[in-house]
Amino acid sequence: MVKRVALLGATGSIGRQAIEIVEAHPELELCAAASATTPLDDVDAPFKQVGGDLTELLERAQPDVVLNAVVGFAGIHATLWALDNGVDLALANKESLVAGGELARGRGRIIPVDSEHSALFQCLEGQAGVDTLVLTGSGGPFRGRTRDELADVTPEQALAHPTWQMGPKITIDSATLANKGLELIEAHFLFDVPYDRIEVVLQPTSIVHSLVRFRDGAALAHVGYPDMRVPISYALTYPERAATPLAPLDLTSLTLEFQAPDLETFPMLALAREAGEKGGTYPAAFNAANEVAVASFLAGRLPFLAIPEVTGDVLGRVEGAPARDLDDLVEADRVARRLAEEGMAVA
Repeated sequence: MVKRVALLGATGSIGRQAIEIVEAHPELELCAAASATTPLDDVDAPFKQVGGDLTELLERAQPDVVLNAVVGFAGIHATLWALDNGVDLALANKESLVAGGELARGRGRIIPVDSEHSALFQCLEGQAGVDTLVLTGSGGPFRGRTRDELADVTPEQALAHPTWQMGPKITIDSATLANKGLELIEAHFLFDVPYDRIEVVLQPTSIVHSLVRFRDGAALAHVGYPDMRVPISYALTYPERAATPLAPLDLTSLTLEFQAPDLETFPMLALAREAGEKGGTYPAAFNAANEVAVASFLAGRLPFLAIPEVTGDVLGRVEGAPARDLDDLVEADRVARRLAEEGMAVA
């Protein structure tokens, strides 16, 4: 039976690799593709769209699975459409779950595409007695540096990730540890685990994608080379686990080192945990403020170290009331963005 795939964010890093996966497997068919601004002339799909309302595209295509690789809050409408229509959601757009929170939880099946959450998803299947989830991260290009050493870093330096090839926004988030913060909140909603039972550790080579600790003292880890084709393939072919072209992991070459994150130098992770624990629309505000600050940093208008300052200021000014519906969520996102822009203007 052929599985019809709608690919949102088709021209980004995840999108291009997803097309490679679909083309390699006859049981997958690309029924729809969308991008924000980039033409899709070289993408072979019966339904294609550049810009516009993604839910209209999904209504026309009627996919079996939606791979949401849109960047940022813009993916929220497609996420909720898939969940409300009983369509499997292969989720690479973590921001929509972070912001959507309770509005998205429990509404449909999500198969995570983030390497860390795919790892947790696989380690948790069929298991009981879970104690804690352990999210791993490389630490980005600035791991080990002090705040003084980060004062003048450029976007080009921040985009030089040591282990992953990703789009600019997520790469900057990795450099600030905001990405681990977003993943922390995402893990809470995906797996219904309290924040005090979700840890974050740094694993610089990105070989260990995440771990699950159990109450008997055992731990299961997902290990593999840092290549997004693995979690993409797993999500699109689930539960079959189709083959990929990756070479087997050479265990004799591995040296596994783990470190605690430096929360003083990289406060975005602590800010995300704070927003998640407060609940309501605080995670949405964290995400919105971070998106605005990262865009300004990439444009050369904001120093690297000001990203957490802008985000923390917004979290201190928003009300954070729970969203009753999507309109409330969109308004919370709008307000947080306005406050972030105002804060940068004053600074």
